This record gives sequence, structure tokens and C-alpha cells, in this order.
Amino acid sequence: MTTISYRAGSFVRNGYGFRTAIRMEWHKLRSVRSTWWIVASFAVSLAAVALLVLGHEGYARLSAADRASFDPLHDTFIGLVLGQLLTGTLSVLTITTEFSSGMIRSTFAAVPRRSLVLVAKAAVLGAVTLAAGEIVAFVAYAAGQAALQAPAPHATLGQPGVMRAVLLAGAYPALIALIGLGVGALVRHTAGAICALVGVLFVLPLLFFSPSLQNAAQNFLPHGMANSMTAVKPLAHALPPALLFALLCGYAVAALAAGAWALTRRDA
Repeated sequence: MTTISYRAGSFVRNGYGFRTAIRMEWHKLRSVRSTWWIVASFAVSLAAVALLVLGHEGYARLSAADRASFDPLHDTFIGLVLGQLLTGTLSVLTITTEFSSGMIRSTFAAVPRRSLVLVAKAAVLGAVTLAAGEIVAFVAYAAGQAALQAPAPHATLGQPGVMRAVLLAGAYPALIALIGLGVGALVRHTAGAICALVGVLFVLPLLFFSPSLQNAAQNFLPHGMANSMTAVKPLAHALPPALLFALLCGYAVAALAAGAWALTRRDA
């Protein structure tokens, strides 16, 4: 007979409820040293690249046309090229290490609803990477603007589009992390899932050789979407940042849905 009870406001059905699953996943994530090493590497890389790039921008040597199109904020977030790989790797490890160690069987024994396990992992991982991403994005913004030398124009948070660009720069790594979590649940193998994620982020854009295809692809491939979302001045052939953000959220939901389907259809 199926037993149903309520415990501390959490619905429990033959196992732990959502709140307990959240606490369990948070304990797993924070107790692994690699989590904090990856987060620290992400923070250092984004801030360091912003300092390096904007500190050597060479605005005074630009032509009049290049000065007119100069975006004082866009180059601040070039470090997202590496940052997306770091948060994506963290998300893959969050689930594939449990499969490789066999601990996933204990997790599913405690929380039989496998989709609930993935939702709990996504909630914890998303919260951590979003908080880290937003903090680091503002740090990179401050570092980059401090390194930008006169007579280059500086970006202030009160200018149109600047706050939006910084916020989306912080949200982007979190969305990549959720996509990586879905891929990890689908593939279940660390190397295979990371290779799949690298293929989407870095290899797939190289397959579009003609300029027209590249212009179209930048609206549908993650890194091209990040370039447009973190630019204050609109980029040519790019969709509005809000639409790109919504599309990227859709990618994350689709990846997690595929991962949840794989978890419920395949043995642990």
C-alpha cells in the first residue's frame, strides 16, 4: 500500500520530500572541494580577463569608425568563454560522479521520484552558480572600468543597457550550468558529457563558414547569444537581449527535461 504523509510542510511519498532533497543536494555540492575550486577559478578568470583586456584596449589608437562603435562594457565579459566551460564542467560533475561512484543508487533509494532528484540538483546548482555569476559579473565590471584608460568612454550602471548587460552576464553561466546538468543526466558519463557540452559551446559555431550562416547562428548558439546579451550597443543581425535570454532559458528547460526523461527510463 502506498503511504502518503506530510512532514514539515513537505509532501512525502515513499521517500524524502523536496525540502529534504534540497538539503541533501546542497550538502553534496558544498562538501566537495572541487566545487569551490571551480567557482574560485571562474571568479578569478572573469575578473582577470576583464583587467587584462580593458587595460590594453588602446582606444587612443582606434580609427574614428571604431571609436564610434566602441562598447566600453562588451569586452569586460570576454572571460565568459572560459567561465561557461567551468560552470558547465561543475554541473556535469554534480551528477555524473554519482553514477560513476554508484552513489546514485542511494540517492534514488532515498528519493524514489528521480525527476525530483534532478529538480533538487537544478535548484541548488542554479542558485549557487547564479549567485556566483552575478557577484563576479559586477566585480568584473568594476575591475574592467577601473582598468579602462582615458580617453576611452566608461560605462556606468545608470546608462541605458549597462545594468541589463551586467545582470545577463551573471545569469549566463548559471543557464549553461543547468544545460550541462541536463546533458550529464542524459549521458551519465563525465568525459562524454563534457565533450558534448564542449561540442555545443565551441565546436558547433565553427561549422558555420559563410557570413550569412554565422549571423543567423549567433542568435541560436549559446556563446553568440552571450555576446549579444552582454553588449550595450546592439550588434548587427542580433535578436533583442530579452528574447535571447528567454531562448537560452528554453534551452535549459529542454536539457533538464531530456535529462529527467533519461533518469526515469533507464536503470541506475
